[in-house]
Amino acid sequence: MVQSSLRSGTAEKHEETVTGQHDDAGSAHGRSVQSTWLYTLGSIVFFCVVLDSLLLMMAFSAPVTSTANVLVGLTLMASAMQVRYCWFLRVGRGGGQPQLAWTVALLAPAATIWFLGFFRSVGEFPAALPLWIALCLWAALLEKSRRRIVLAAGIALVILHLLLATHPPDYSLGFGPDSGLGPILIYSAAFPLMVLSSLWWWEIVVKLDEHRRTAAELAVARERLRFAADLHDIQGHHLQVIALKAELAERMLAIDPDASREHLHETRVIARQALEETRTLVAGYREDALDNELENARSVLTAAGAHCELDVGPLPPDPTLRHAFAMGVREATTNILRHSDATWVSLRFSLSADQQYVLEIANSGLIGDRTARTPGTGIAGLRARVAPLAGQLEVKEDAENDRFELRLTIPSPQGCPA
Repeated sequence: MVQSSLRSGTAEKHEETVTGQHDDAGSAHGRSVQSTWLYTLGSIVFFCVVLDSLLLMMAFSAPVTSTANVLVGLTLMASAMQVRYCWFLRVGRGGGQPQLAWTVALLAPAATIWFLGFFRSVGEFPAALPLWIALCLWAALLEKSRRRIVLAAGIALVILHLLLATHPPDYSLGFGPDSGLGPILIYSAAFPLMVLSSLWWWEIVVKLDEHRRTAAELAVARERLRFAADLHDIQGHHLQVIALKAELAERMLAIDPDASREHLHETRVIARQALEETRTLVAGYREDALDNELENARSVLTAAGAHCELDVGPLPPDPTLRHAFAMGVREATTNILRHSDATWVSLRFSLSADQQYVLEIANSGLIGDRTARTPGTGIAGLRARVAPLAGQLEVKEDAENDRFELRLTIPSPQGCPA
């Protein structure tokens, strides 16, 4: 199985890979979050429009008077402001209000309708309901205690209008031809529940996206810490020995020149060794580089929201092969994040019976018409990289089964398992 320790690879390449992959994941998730918000907004707006349409139908059905004409105009204004105010709900429940002018513009037409219905006959028009809808939208942006007060005030205003209005509409709860306005009243009563539940769901999506971003930042931080630890292990020890040897050579220069030259020679050898190990670290040719890439791919894809399966068999002992397969893992992971909405990913590395090392990465979530898409430079570059190793790179797309697969095969130089 893949070891979880992050001890190899290049800091620059790995950090760029981790950061770049998470940026791609972030853009994909950003689109998903935006789509979720548009769905939430559309649901609330649809609910408002349906309710406002019913109110407008009643306003148009009222006897033609100057009051009725004003009522129609105010209802149109109230409806438009309700739809516009829905956009501010993106901050979530209790997320804070927009500028005061927007709230006044939301409440003023509805309050005027309530006032007209309280003192003047407007037929069967439920003049209290536009104010109730406006108060529900406003209350959603308030903190819980103030929200309860506003909703309670809205209920009180509806009841007050019902009890004291000069010409109250019929709010009987039947559902027949003479049912009155009872069904609309029930519909209006469900309005705050729909708004608050939709915003609750939207807040969950936002929190999940924040957690994903945090996971991406932690992945980058872990990579930096890993490289810092590796660099300290290599440079710290060697530099300490070099300093000690140089100090001994300096002290013995006048006493024992031969011993001093020996210490200087050892210092040069240690410095070369430190340089070579540092180059190895930066080049990413330490043994577990492929392990690290596979584990990093699983971490990144999981953070991007895909269910990731990882199955790893024997790894090649040749650092050149490990590096080539690591590049394949990076390229496949980047393509998944950039060009798919994958919900599942399978990563498999194995040694076949004919001594072929095989990397297979498959994913779902194909996007758009991919048949006309030309192979990317990353795939072409990877194919050119593995060609000198007698490697083969195959890319398959199955739109019918929503499956994309990358298969990289390189023969084992030893012809036997590692």
